[in-house]
Amino acid sequence: MNQRGSSLAVRNGRYRIRTKDRETYVPVAGVKSICLHPATQLTYDAVLTALEHDTDILFVDRKGFPVGRLWSNRFGSVSTVRKHQLDFARSSFGYNWVREVLVRKLDNQMAVLDLVAALLEGTAAPRPDEPLQQLQRHRDRIGTYEITDPQEAFASFRGWEGSAGRVYFAHLSRCLPAAYRFDKRTHRGAADAFNCLLNYAYGMLYGHCESALIQAGIDPFIGVMHRDEYNRPVLVYDFIELFRCWADYVVCHLCLQEIVFDEFFDIEQGQYWLNTTGKRILIQSFNDYLAEVVVIQSLSRSRLQHITLEAQKLASTLKKFEI
Repeated sequence: MNQRGSSLAVRNGRYRIRTKDRETYVPVAGVKSICLHPATQLTYDAVLTALEHDTDILFVDRKGFPVGRLWSNRFGSVSTVRKHQLDFARSSFGYNWVREVLVRKLDNQMAVLDLVAALLEGTAAPRPDEPLQQLQRHRDRIGTYEITDPQEAFASFRGWEGSAGRVYFAHLSRCLPAAYRFDKRTHRGAADAFNCLLNYAYGMLYGHCESALIQAGIDPFIGVMHRDEYNRPVLVYDFIELFRCWADYVVCHLCLQEIVFDEFFDIEQGQYWLNTTGKRILIQSFNDYLAEVVVIQSLSRSRLQHITLEAQKLASTLKKFEI
C-alpha cells in the first residue's frame, strides 16, 4: 500500500483496501505479506487477521526498506534452531557457509552479465569478457581461501566482494542507454534513477529474506560475517547476498526497455526518490519476477519460494548442528 491516505481493514472476512478513488476487496488467504508505505493506515482487525494467518506486516520507508514488522509470537520452528545458531555462527561451519554464499553471489553476478549480454546481442554494447574474467578471479580467491582467522578472512572477503562489485556495476552501467548510466553504486541518497530503483528493489528483497528466516525459526539478529552491528538483523545481510542478482536483473531490464521516465521520481536536493507511479511500476515488475517459476538445484518453484526453501535448508542445518 503506497498511495497516501489509503487504508486497510477487514470486512465480511476479506481485506478491504480503500483509496481516495476506489475500494477493493481481497481474500485473506491469498495475501502473503502487507507492505505499508508512509501515510497509509490499517485497523486492529486487519492486524489481528494478518497475525492469525501468519501474514507479514511490514512498515516500509521511502527507499522501500523495512523499518519494522509485525509477526505473531511464534517462531516457525523449535527453539533448538536458535540454541544452535550462535554456536554455528562462531564455528568453521558458519564461516564456510559465508564462503558458499559469496561464491554463489559472484556466480549469480556473472550470470546477470551473461543475461544482459544476451539481451544486447547484435548491438554495439560492450562485451562482458573482461569483467567476467575479473569476477571469476575474485570468486576463485574466496572459494579457495583457507580460513584460519575468521576476522582476517572476512576482511579479505569484503575486499574481494567490493572489488568485484565495482567491476560488475561499472559494466552494467556501460551497457545501459545513456539516460540510465551511473557513476557508481550509491546505497544511501541515490544520485540517479538506476540506484534509486535498485535500492528500492533491494529493500523489497530484504523484507522477503527477513520473513523467510523468521518463518523458518531462525533469529535474524545472529549473523556470521555481519555480526557486530548493534540491534540490527545482521543475518539478513548475509542471507540476502544469494538473491540480490534478481533485483539487479529486473532493474537493468526496465532500463534496457527504456520504460523508466523522469516522472517516476521526485528529486530533492540532488537525491532521487521513487514516487507513487514509479513504485507501482517497480513493485509490479519485481513481484511478477519473484512469482515466476524457475528450476534451482533441481527444484521447480517460484523465486519467492526458493528464498523460503533456502531459509528452511539453513534451519535444518542449524537444528542438527553440533560442535
